[in-house]
Amino acid sequence: MTHESERLAGGAPGTEQEGGTSPNVPVSLLDTAPYRVGSVALVVRDLDGLARFYRDTLGLATISRKSDTVRLGVGATVLLELRHDPAAQPWSPQQAGLFHTAFLLPSCGHLGAWLAYAAERNIQLSGAADHLVSEAVYLNDPERNGIEVYVDRPSSEWPRAEDGTIVMRNDRLDHAGLLRAAPAPWRGMPAGGRVGHVHLQVGALDAAERFYADLLGFDVMCRYPGATFLGAGGYHHQLATNIWNSRGSQVRPAGMAGLAEVELQIDTRTLAKVRGRYLEGGLAMIDDDGATVLHDPWGTRLRLVPSSV
Repeated sequence: MTHESERLAGGAPGTEQEGGTSPNVPVSLLDTAPYRVGSVALVVRDLDGLARFYRDTLGLATISRKSDTVRLGVGATVLLELRHDPAAQPWSPQQAGLFHTAFLLPSCGHLGAWLAYAAERNIQLSGAADHLVSEAVYLNDPERNGIEVYVDRPSSEWPRAEDGTIVMRNDRLDHAGLLRAAPAPWRGMPAGGRVGHVHLQVGALDAAERFYADLLGFDVMCRYPGATFLGAGGYHHQLATNIWNSRGSQVRPAGMAGLAEVELQIDTRTLAKVRGRYLEGGLAMIDDDGATVLHDPWGTRLRLVPSSV
């Protein structure tokens, strides 16, 4: 498998992180966008082991726990839900599903602090890159679910192509600069940490674009060999799709470990438009406790939760 840092966008818990440089996150873009990633749900075979990994490695806090479910996040905000199924079959990298869940930190200082912590704990990384719009580090959890930890550059610095799309690359990450930016040790996922985007494996980019852009209303922000980056509200991407490992894949079989659901928070006007397009096309929607549940062409479950911007 090609190393994530050779591609574009793919590689102790407790108190709030202190200090940090001024936030790099273009908060207005994320917080006013018609779509925001709320949380990601994974089916896992080893519930205790995976929960411990996300607490120890990323500093997520346990928000709630039942016999078969653990919810982790920051404060009262759930970012990750782990659903236990010891009989689930390990997913294959050639299948559609999750490429990585990307956790966005508030500043370069926070990413530098986490890098120092990762080095001290001998956390194995799978890649790192400067993507021009962001600086990112990649790793995998023990069940091979991909993870990105990243920080955004100010949106005013994002390079643009002549057609207005965003330019993203794989430049060398300035580890030393990030380490220098860290004013304090890592003390767990800081307030303001969130799931910034989710990167999916799909079977075909054209079909993915028809679903995510034409039906759901995302903008194509960047095209890259084998991948499409889809954003809303001017953000570089809340979702991405690629065929690097999964070209030609079909609907993911039931009973697999890995991605269970992506929760997308969506403003009510955008949701009404999406539902209208679904009704016009005679497509199936599920109404579930105030949310609209959809499935992409490969069976990836999307939970659209209405929210006010």
